Amino acid sequence: MTIERLFIANRGEIAVRIIRAARDLGITTIQAYSVADADMLAVKLADEAVCVGPAASKDSYLNIERIMNAIQATSADAVHPGYGFLAENPKFARAVEEAGIRFVGPSAATIERMGDKVAARQAAEAAGVPVVPGSNGRIETVDEAAVIAAEVGYPVMIKAAAGGGGRGIRVAEDEEQLRNLAPQARAEAEAAFGDGGLYLERAVRSPRHIEVQILGDGTNAVHCYERECSLQRRRQKVWEEAGADCLDEETRDSLCASAVALARSVGYRGAGTLEYLYDEASNEFFFIEMNTRIQVEHPISEMITGVDLVQEMIKVAGGAPLSMSQDQITRTGHAIEVRINAEDPMLQFMPWPGKLETMTIPEGEGIRFDHFLYEGYQIPPFYDSLLGKVIVHGVDRADAINKLKGALNDLELVGLKTTIPLHLALADDPEVQAGNFHTQWLEPWLAAGNLAAAATTGGGS
Repeated sequence: MTIERLFIANRGEIAVRIIRAARDLGITTIQAYSVADADMLAVKLADEAVCVGPAASKDSYLNIERIMNAIQATSADAVHPGYGFLAENPKFARAVEEAGIRFVGPSAATIERMGDKVAARQAAEAAGVPVVPGSNGRIETVDEAAVIAAEVGYPVMIKAAAGGGGRGIRVAEDEEQLRNLAPQARAEAEAAFGDGGLYLERAVRSPRHIEVQILGDGTNAVHCYERECSLQRRRQKVWEEAGADCLDEETRDSLCASAVALARSVGYRGAGTLEYLYDEASNEFFFIEMNTRIQVEHPISEMITGVDLVQEMIKVAGGAPLSMSQDQITRTGHAIEVRINAEDPMLQFMPWPGKLETMTIPEGEGIRFDHFLYEGYQIPPFYDSLLGKVIVHGVDRADAINKLKGALNDLELVGLKTTIPLHLALADDPEVQAGNFHTQWLEPWLAAGNLAAAATTGGGS
């Protein structure tokens, strides 16, 4: 079945990205929008558009009934969920499947299985993929948690079995902390995901966050190499790279092979990402979770491989097999992506949903700016602050960093406060340039006043 009418159940820059990929495939696009998004760029670019409710996400982009009604009213034969909102909601994927419509992503059963961190961990172990030592399943009581923590060894991470984005995570240094923090983690998980289930993992000190991009057609699977996403603030990624220069070739090959093995073992269809913690001191990597969707940082994998991940997942959803084998996917150069958010980094990253007066976009070989902006656009205050992503591709990491600095200096978004100064300061930092960082590096760097100092001295401006 060839997809002819694709419904985009998302907004912002990923909606624009999907529209452009589908248009190049000759597919008609139908853009969902809330009342607050009636004038967004995706609505202007799509062939058709349909309002799915008021500004509040719960009444529009997260409302399965309204989205399904819009899908059927527009005679769409496929749905792309993007990332966030309903992208990893098995109930939504199942509703799409039961309506006889193609879901551009894995099956509802796969989303359900891999979205539960305990089930995903068990699937990884069954596929021979290394996991962080921890509980074999959900923990029902604090007493049970204390017994397991004593076996695993402190410190331990108390994690929500459902959901992601760093929600419901606590680190306990000893049993007293465990008994205090476990009820907090359970309450936060219940509030955020409607599921208070918990599990335990040994805490890996100062790890790197490495992830592998995979593609599957339900039978076969391939990887598009790895990314490093260790520069994080409040467990949210800020700066991402492909590949991970901290890995040697043997470790890289083993890591990527493990991701493909897991994807094949669960019959994965579409684009997905397997996330790992990498302990540089011991040269060990551990699977932590799978994201059953396209990722914000997918463009850097596209830059180093030349594979259009969004087009590939659309074609696979239409019933086509993967269009390439593993030996046809080669890695060239180094790519970096930084997230440009409507936030003031000098004021504790306060959101800044202002009006974009004028815009200058960086251009040149190996430079890409994925966004949903146009001059005169009023940024709505109801959603995520991501405005766009500056992506650069260089012959090596040093070249990519230099290219990134040039692109950031050329990017002008007049009328808004953005995170551009943060990325310029990071690009100038000797430790970042040397690749000496980990998942707990950025927040102390910010707390030490490095961003303010860079602005004062003229760097990061």
